[in-house]
Amino acid sequence: MSRVNKDSAAEFLHQFPIFQDLSPEELKQVEDIAISRSIHKKTVIFSEGSEKEAVFFIRTGIVKAYKTDENGHEQIVSFLKTGDMFPHTGFFNAHPYPATAEAITPTELLAIPVRLFERLMLSTPSIAIKIMRVLGDKIRELQDKLQVLSGQDVRNRVLSFLLMLAEQHGQTHGDQIIINLPMTHQEFANSIGTTRETANRLLNQLTKEHLIEVDRSRIIILDLQALKQQKDA
Repeated sequence: MSRVNKDSAAEFLHQFPIFQDLSPEELKQVEDIAISRSIHKKTVIFSEGSEKEAVFFIRTGIVKAYKTDENGHEQIVSFLKTGDMFPHTGFFNAHPYPATAEAITPTELLAIPVRLFERLMLSTPSIAIKIMRVLGDKIRELQDKLQVLSGQDVRNRVLSFLLMLAEQHGQTHGDQIIINLPMTHQEFANSIGTTRETANRLLNQLTKEHLIEVDRSRIIILDLQALKQQKDA
C-alpha cells in the first residue's frame, strides 16, 4: 500500500455523494488517511467473515461481492464498478465483512481505514451525518431490488437483471448497449438465484430472439425497448 497523491485523491473523493458537501478542510482530513491499492485480476480483496479493516472506493476496475452458503455455493450480491464504495456499512459497525469481494478485472482502489475514519467522524460529526444519508438510500435500493426479484419468475429475473446491468454498466453504441462485464454464466446464474443450466437456456433463448448477444467478456443488448416490453408483458 502507498499514500495516494493528494490532488488526485481530492478530485476522486469529491465525486462521491458522501463527500460532495464536505468543506475543503473536511476533505483534506479524509485525504490524509487515504491509501491506494492496486489489485490484480481474480484477487480477493477481503473475505466474508474476516475483520473489517477498511472501506474501499473503486477508481478503475470491476469487483464482485458474493456470499457462500454451507454447501459452498456462491451467491453474488452485486457487481461493483468505477465510482462505487464497498462495503456500504463499513464505517458504522464492528461486524466482520458481510461478503467476499474479488476483483474480476485489474482494479485500482482507494482504501480508508475504518478506525482512522471513526476518529475523524468523532471529531467532525457532519461527515458522519452525510454518510448515514447515503446508507439509507442504498438500503432502500437493495430492498427494492430484492422485492422485485423475489416476486418474479426466472425469465423475468433474467430480464430485470439485464436491464439493471444495462443501466449500471452499459455503454451506448448506436442502437446497441454494450455491457463490458467479464461475467461467467455461473456468476450470472448466481446473481439471479437460479442454476447455470437455466441461465444458459434463457440467455440462449434471448439470443435466438435477436435481443442480446453474449460472449465471455461482455453482453450486447441489441434491442433495449423489446427487452423492456418482454419484461412488462
